[in-house]
Amino acid sequence: MNDRPRPPLRRLLTGLAAALALAGPGVAQDDAAIVTAHAYSDLGGIKYPPDFAHLDYVNPDAPKGGEMATWARGTFDSMNPYSRKGRSPAFSVLPYERIMTTTDDDAYASYCLLCETLEYPETLDWVIFNLRDDVTFSDGTPMTAEDVVFTYNLFIEQGFSSFAAAVSQMFDKVEALGPHRVKFTFNPDLPRKGMISQAGASIVFQKKWFEETGARLDESRLTQPPGTGPYMITQVEVPRRIVATRNPDYWGADLPINRGRWNFDTLRVEFFADTNAALEGFKAGVYTFRQETSSIAWATQYDFPGIDSGAIVKAELPDGSLPVASGFVFNLRKPKLQDVRVRRALGLMYNGTWTNDTLQYALFEQRESFWQNSDLQAKGVPEGRELELLQTLGDGIDDAILTEPAVLPHESGDRQLDRGNLREASALLQDAGWIAGDDGLRRKDGEVLTIEFIENNPSFDRIILPYIDNLKRLGVDARYNRIDDAQYTSRVRDHDFDMIFDGYTNGLEEALGIGQRYGCEDRDDVFNPAGYCNPAVDELIERLVETDTLEDMQAAVRGIDRIMRADYFMVPVWYNPRYWVAYYDIFDYPEPLPPYGLGNLDFWWYLDEKAEALKASGAL
Repeated sequence: MNDRPRPPLRRLLTGLAAALALAGPGVAQDDAAIVTAHAYSDLGGIKYPPDFAHLDYVNPDAPKGGEMATWARGTFDSMNPYSRKGRSPAFSVLPYERIMTTTDDDAYASYCLLCETLEYPETLDWVIFNLRDDVTFSDGTPMTAEDVVFTYNLFIEQGFSSFAAAVSQMFDKVEALGPHRVKFTFNPDLPRKGMISQAGASIVFQKKWFEETGARLDESRLTQPPGTGPYMITQVEVPRRIVATRNPDYWGADLPINRGRWNFDTLRVEFFADTNAALEGFKAGVYTFRQETSSIAWATQYDFPGIDSGAIVKAELPDGSLPVASGFVFNLRKPKLQDVRVRRALGLMYNGTWTNDTLQYALFEQRESFWQNSDLQAKGVPEGRELELLQTLGDGIDDAILTEPAVLPHESGDRQLDRGNLREASALLQDAGWIAGDDGLRRKDGEVLTIEFIENNPSFDRIILPYIDNLKRLGVDARYNRIDDAQYTSRVRDHDFDMIFDGYTNGLEEALGIGQRYGCEDRDDVFNPAGYCNPAVDELIERLVETDTLEDMQAAVRGIDRIMRADYFMVPVWYNPRYWVAYYDIFDYPEPLPPYGLGNLDFWWYLDEKAEALKASGAL
């Protein structure tokens, strides 16, 4: 079964105390103490000191050269990922860098990349980034503070409306103090937590390109402005292929944070209409690296000659990152789905045990929490600081939240239709007023309970169709509508669905961004497909952004996790604690891998001699 491609999920943010400790002489000893540092963290420690030589998990002597070629399902018609118009691929963000960056082995800190240092007062009223004076765009033009200010204003004026509204509320002003000095002044009425990391996460475009071309951020286009990153997009063939080439004049090649990284001369992605065609392309050597997400493919289709001969490596590598909180998402904007009894009844018809054992070769594990396998996961009954926070919500939550264990996925038997769950679901719908008629269909106020699943990936057919059959046995007029990529994107953005398979990408530390996913104000945001809103969660989000300790942050998130699991706006499904990868034996990687990243596009490298041998043998 295919999981959705997971977006990068390493997130910024953590403690002022650690930053002060590392800042050392940069802290002035007066009433207006200013911290000067190379990194920032809101709640915890910073792993790498100012004089670190390279990241611990890379091979600093990794050779440069060769090509990493991978694949993507579907198609694209735009290279602008910052517009609602068009369908853009993940590769479209490759040329661009942010002021600060994260690493794959530090859960909390952000490190200067485009900046050399950052300055901020102990009151956290603002942050100044001292930009490196040698940063250039790929066309050789120097990057300046004016580019940072221009990019911020561009996103406010032409970016996603929900993002623009949220970010414009955070910052009172963004201004250039000099050619390489830019200041973000924070809204005095908002909590400070996450502000510096949000400012540091700012992407930087070239002002000159937008002014000369007249291009807009909110349009679909195949042209791109120059970036400051290690790769440039050099070939775009709609809808087949994208090639990125390593910039030989990349300004940041020798930075400690980049040593041992960006090792391939070219990165290529090939697009396929379906996963079967993609696998055949891999066997034929059309591309050289494949991350597999289909259990049936992993269990049954990797027995071809290339693997038998050793030309292709099949491996399971550990994945310590936070799994995407994926599942069957209810559209809470639909009146028929606003009753939690209805949602629970519909969820009971999904047989996760039978699906995993019969259709997925028992290769997955059941997801319970929105923050699975982390210290943010709610377990058992609430206690300690989490209980204290939940008690402050009073009548805003059900009393059972305080006294009963966190809601777990329902259990199912080894047959497709679990009759015990069918009886329980029937009772829930009956209690909610959905009564089965003589034709077996359930109605309320004369309306038939109709549920439409939309999907654009054929691999989901074998998962969703048995679920549809079970729902029909419950008396639901359940329908499965598989549509093309463009229509799917449009319908999801317009909230025109009953149920979809989707997910929420969370972080090991949460701050202001959690409101965009689960807050009432942003319930129609693209990052909140369910349209979820609960005032009690909003209250905990407010407490969360005011916390200044790791313990309080974790307690607040556990409380949010507990409430959301009880609200049941998603049927939780599976997750995989491993990367399934297959690749031609022309690559190597450092061992052990860092906990939060596979890194095949980042810190793997190419083996020339092995590649030549495979080519000579005809295997590649």
